[in-house]
Amino acid sequence: MAKKEKLKKELGLFDVFSISTGAMFSSGFFLLPGLASQYTGPSVFIGYLVAGLLILPAMFSIAEISTALPRSGGAYFFLDRSLGPLIGTIGGLGTYLALVFKTAFAIVGIGAYAAFFWEVPVKTIAIAATFFFMGLNLIGAKKTSRLQNFFVIFLLVVLGTFLVEGLYRIFFTEGIDKPGVNSHFEPFFTHGFEGLITTAGFVFVSYLGLTKIASVAEEIKNPERNIPLGMLLSLVVTATIYVLGVFVMVSLINPAEFAEDLAPAATAAEHLFKWLPGDLGTYLMIGAAMAAFASTGNAGLLSSSRYPFAMGRDKLFPPMFSKVGKSGSPISSILLTTALVITFILVFSEEGIAKLASTFNLIIFMLINFAVIVFRKSSIESYDPGFKSPFYPGMQVVGIFISLVLIVYMGWMSILFSGLIVFLAVVWYNYYARGKVKREGAIFHWFALLGKHQHVELENEFMTILKEKGLRQGDPFDATIINSKIINTQPGQDFDGLVEQVADSLSRQMDLDKAVLIKEFQTLSAIDSALLIPEISIQYARYDGIAEPTLHIVLANPGVAKPVEKGDIQSVDHIRVFFFLVNPAKEIRLQLRMLSRLMNIVERDDFVESMIAQSNEREIKEYLLHNERFITVRLLKDTTQADMIGKQLKDIKFPADVLVAIVERDGRSFAPHGFTVLQENDVLTIIGEPRSIKQMFDFYMGTA
Repeated sequence: MAKKEKLKKELGLFDVFSISTGAMFSSGFFLLPGLASQYTGPSVFIGYLVAGLLILPAMFSIAEISTALPRSGGAYFFLDRSLGPLIGTIGGLGTYLALVFKTAFAIVGIGAYAAFFWEVPVKTIAIAATFFFMGLNLIGAKKTSRLQNFFVIFLLVVLGTFLVEGLYRIFFTEGIDKPGVNSHFEPFFTHGFEGLITTAGFVFVSYLGLTKIASVAEEIKNPERNIPLGMLLSLVVTATIYVLGVFVMVSLINPAEFAEDLAPAATAAEHLFKWLPGDLGTYLMIGAAMAAFASTGNAGLLSSSRYPFAMGRDKLFPPMFSKVGKSGSPISSILLTTALVITFILVFSEEGIAKLASTFNLIIFMLINFAVIVFRKSSIESYDPGFKSPFYPGMQVVGIFISLVLIVYMGWMSILFSGLIVFLAVVWYNYYARGKVKREGAIFHWFALLGKHQHVELENEFMTILKEKGLRQGDPFDATIINSKIINTQPGQDFDGLVEQVADSLSRQMDLDKAVLIKEFQTLSAIDSALLIPEISIQYARYDGIAEPTLHIVLANPGVAKPVEKGDIQSVDHIRVFFFLVNPAKEIRLQLRMLSRLMNIVERDDFVESMIAQSNEREIKEYLLHNERFITVRLLKDTTQADMIGKQLKDIKFPADVLVAIVERDGRSFAPHGFTVLQENDVLTIIGEPRSIKQMFDFYMGTA
């Protein structure tokens, strides 16, 4: 992937939480409750609870695929790589427009609440706000997220106060200020079960902030932890505030007025916060609403603009949309998204925008749930999610059914409009993108099990993504390097003889069948084309019954001729560094992560020359481990570390998160244990967490 088409990983856990939460708190809390009550009456807060439960299958599916494939474009990328570029085009355009609708709906809310302060047209304020957010997004994702975090913190403080004050007034006060709880909740379901389900579908748009996380997954640090945790925290916090907050609104506002109110939270605040001077309480809630809508507009442009960017990168959109500016933002995509938001603000009503956004996303959620099944059934080894959806595949089947039911309740106009978007996407794909795109989705790998063809390049792309994600906490890569065996070959060594020599060494060390190892090392797999690096060869084997990976490293100077077959073409590669990795057969994805880490290392500048230049085994292993997680200390008299001489390793106090991994003594390196007695001139290789390693480096610097 070209550097100009890459996005920076700048977003942490709280950024994930704030993007998702801020996006969900705007229209769902400050604009929709009154409109939604028209379908079910006072039970509208139950509709919010039902909608929150119904989105769980889609949330789990999005979290799984996002941790496996953290790429910009979210739902588009998932559907393209699972079901193929045609469905990807439909999903990309549909999700993109749904997020743009959601963004437009939220920004209209800014105008609605601004009308409390000024006599201005609602849509004029909304358009002005759109241009402001456009400028903010052009600056860059990290600067955008900082403002987002401020909005969300302010919002949570105000809404928390609103809930405490409202619930206290409803349940713990008496007298003339007591809200009319009984009269406001009769009848509870004005249109029965059908009305409740219609309401749940209508307010489903309130939870669409969860999908925005998937669209910025490429920019999230440590996605395997931060994406599922951030989404779950966001959903729990948001659903709680929705249900309790809308309950307070229903309790405080006359039902007839509530159904027509475009600013119900501000109206409810007029009944509360009477302990504050004047109208300060109302203005505080209006300020919170403005912050909520601002955070949604901000997050909406941030996330939705990544769809044209990702589709441009995949040649489904013109290439201009895949370009990233100096600030790290996709400028053309942001400008297009801004234009569409303004168009939707001018053309559609508030209720129409909400229904269209919900219907689009229900279709996409249905496809994403199916995509998880496809990825699992495709048996693509490099599909390696850090989070797996619980109750698979039942969770996904239920999610598909939920989407179908809610779509029916959204009305024919929304369904027909969604059908129009599908039609336009099919036309766009056939007349613009089809000739430019050569890939197929993971579903063809599933078909391959039935004798159909598969798209091999998908394995390579997923392997590249796996390499960028890196190791998972607990993966034994460092230990494997530390315990590896280093072999130097003699001039004239042939490849078959080298494989036999290494297999013999491993079979004796691990009590394995030598013939099986030789066969495994000489067998190609679907991902081998992703591992080709000049003068380097990575041979790997899987073996049942072993507990952990084992590695042999071979340095061959001047080199070993390795035969290579590519189709009908036969050639010879000149290899100077070999890695022979044996991994437990049942831990396929662990092996791929180990291989991906090796690939990252061997891609260093002048890797081969640096490896050959190392003078001993310790230096070779340190070079392979080299990062901010290790230091080397030599034990000399009259130095800070002299206190370690003559002591057993277990008696020396190190920080809890560091480990003495290698001891070099008299030119020989070994992995120590707790009873190892350290001697003068021992060289210790210490690995651990960066903070502790830095402290130890500062302590020993100048004495090692």
